[in-house]
Amino acid sequence: MNKLNHLAIIMDGNGRWAKKRGFLRTNGHEAGANVVSDMCEFCIDNGVKILSLYAFSTENWKRPQKEVDFLMNLLKKFLLLKRDDFIKNGIKFNTIGDISPFSDELKNEIEITKDATRENTNLLLNLAINYGSKDEIIRAVKKLNLKGCEINEANLNAALDESEPVDLLIRTGGESRLSNFMLWQASYAELFFTPTLWPDFGKNELASIVAKFKDIERRFGGV
Repeated sequence: MNKLNHLAIIMDGNGRWAKKRGFLRTNGHEAGANVVSDMCEFCIDNGVKILSLYAFSTENWKRPQKEVDFLMNLLKKFLLLKRDDFIKNGIKFNTIGDISPFSDELKNEIEITKDATRENTNLLLNLAINYGSKDEIIRAVKKLNLKGCEINEANLNAALDESEPVDLLIRTGGESRLSNFMLWQASYAELFFTPTLWPDFGKNELASIVAKFKDIERRFGGV
């Protein structure tokens, strides 16, 4: 049976979920944010140590400004609402991606949440915000160059925002692409694509996917 240490999810389908119901896209994002707690609970209950969620990509700035502003406010609201839950449930909150373009207010809430949960060990929650795998790799190479380090696989891996390999990567919403998410870390991940829109994705479907993952023969290039 395969051990699931690092689960990564591309949370896709919020806008389509809202459109199907005659709601605004922003209502879909709100509904999608509510799913995160269930995913964290599942991971803690099933011994998953790292959960990485794709929330806002480096390409998402192309969306209408009104929607981008809403997403930034939703993230701040999410941190304020969930901080106590993270502390209570032993969840260490982290971000991957370049948060430098965010407002000082949002960056402050991110840092407060990181500091408040720094010692937690039940689950590491990586929220990928202003994240793109290509950008991550470029930033990692620049870090190594600044330090005068040799560019090799081990050093580059250590310089990434998240160095642990992804075991299982799930994308909701029916699309079958990785969209520039954790390409290095997911080089040998098992990939699952589900048509279920993110706000409808629950513990039961996740459990079914994880059960299939555990039965897969993972050879990592061997025979």
